[in-house]
Amino acid sequence: MTNPAAPSHKISVSFEFFPPKSDKMEESLWAAVTRLAPLSPSFVSVTYGAGGSTRERTHHTVKRLLNETNLAPAAHLTCVDATKAEVDEVIRQYRDTGVKHFVALRGDSQAGVGGHYEPTPGGYRNGAELVEGLKRIDDFEISVSAYPEKHPESPDFATDIDLLKRKVDNGATRAITQFFFDNDVFERYVERVRRAGIYIPIVPGIVPIHDFVKVARFSAATGATIPAWLAERFEGLEEDPQTRSHVAAAVCAEQVLDLVQRGLSDFHFYTMNRADLVYSICHILGLRGAPAAGQDLPTAPVAA
Repeated sequence: MTNPAAPSHKISVSFEFFPPKSDKMEESLWAAVTRLAPLSPSFVSVTYGAGGSTRERTHHTVKRLLNETNLAPAAHLTCVDATKAEVDEVIRQYRDTGVKHFVALRGDSQAGVGGHYEPTPGGYRNGAELVEGLKRIDDFEISVSAYPEKHPESPDFATDIDLLKRKVDNGATRAITQFFFDNDVFERYVERVRRAGIYIPIVPGIVPIHDFVKVARFSAATGATIPAWLAERFEGLEEDPQTRSHVAAAVCAEQVLDLVQRGLSDFHFYTMNRADLVYSICHILGLRGAPAAGQDLPTAPVAA
């Protein structure tokens, strides 16, 4: 019997990682990289903290990915707490390392997600200006952010989409969305974007729910809605990690397969440096793979 949910077109995935802050976190990161690399993602991105908080670690992680794997890394870049000259120097350092793809973001305030953002004096003021700065240095591939439920600081969708249009006009080649859980919301957003004359790929950002409480808290800060039905799925599972993991896999699979049925073929997974749920979803999507002959994937350094 034919599986009605099986995709009839080629699926492409990409993965987001964050740089490790300790030897243990580095071990978790490279375990996730090793697990997911055989799925041949179109690229993997590495996040970047404000004020230098993860800047060096991001650079180190991207460099390892370039030197020790066959993956194509995209370096996150933000406008926060740096002048244009300082950001431009970081861009050139990445370029000299071999980076050809950036994820250009305004970034959050020093107070964190939900805090009031103030541009750095002498710095890039927003993602559109950062894209322009990147293109002035070289013809990079540039991914930018998009918000199906609008950015929490935007007064309305028109303002939000106008900023996305400016990013595209300045050279952005792809938009990756904030995570969402209602596919109708995503579809309506894409329709609005297309009506505004924006035709670059709008790639859905997907977050597997490893911890519902944390995801709900972050959703509240970023303006992403948690539907009532989704909260009900996780009720009573606070002390039952095994069932919680099964439910998380089912929820994510349902969402992605529904998007496939709507014609989507590209997906960006926010991995949280954890591979199992993402790998399961990719398997359901029909992705298979094995390391190429002779390819050595990186391992975490052995603690002294």
